[in-house]
Amino acid sequence: MKKKRRTMAMVVAALSCGAMLLSGCANGTDALTIGGSSTVQPLSEVWAEAFIADSPDADISVQGGGSSAGVKGAADGILDIGAASREIKSQETSDFPDLVVYHVAADGVAVVVHPSNGTVDFTLAEMADIFAAGSNDEWTVINREEGSGTRDVFEDIVMGGARMAADAEFLPSNGAVKQKVASTENAIGYISLGYVDTSVKAVTVDGVECNDGNVVNGSYPVMRYLNYITNGEADGLASSFIEFALSPAGQEMAADEGYVRVDG
Repeated sequence: MKKKRRTMAMVVAALSCGAMLLSGCANGTDALTIGGSSTVQPLSEVWAEAFIADSPDADISVQGGGSSAGVKGAADGILDIGAASREIKSQETSDFPDLVVYHVAADGVAVVVHPSNGTVDFTLAEMADIFAAGSNDEWTVINREEGSGTRDVFEDIVMGGARMAADAEFLPSNGAVKQKVASTENAIGYISLGYVDTSVKAVTVDGVECNDGNVVNGSYPVMRYLNYITNGEADGLASSFIEFALSPAGQEMAADEGYVRVDG
């Protein structure tokens, strides 16, 4: 359940290499670019903001673009840290063998409908049928675009190899899906647990609610890890940023944003 959320298109946070968290950095201004998954983006923004007070001499830019863009951006050196809301695919591992993955939070993929909808539960099979059939008189199906980590997880776990219908509305982000479902009475879509609020209704899946506890204990079936990705082991500012994300303070921020801690 989402506890609070702050959104922004980009955070440019001043970070000091002389601060305690960045003790291994060289003197002077340093820069870090993080991009990829729209699910991970709000966490990156919050973590970057938390660095501001103690770290005034380096620039951190946070952007979206989708999980596939995060993986490729890290591999190509365009991004210092790529963000993905799915695991690296086997083809990506083959193409980019030096990539290193860090699990920085966990997340459920919530199936959401308009608050006025009387539906409270779906089986995995029922959801697969709806998204395979596409939009019709009963449902306006809201899907994610190609390259979305959230879509990849939904396809792997829910669809089980069945094809998503082309007759659906394909949107570029969790926020866009939430907004569309919130404004369309017969809409159905799926979004990160961290984006769920009172504007939409998250249904149960096979009778299990999408919440922190059920993601942690594995009873909620549609879950994934949120990942940072670097080309080789992270060092310098990237290493310090990832260490902060995984610290107790960083993980508490993740929980405050509605995601699930991975620090036990």
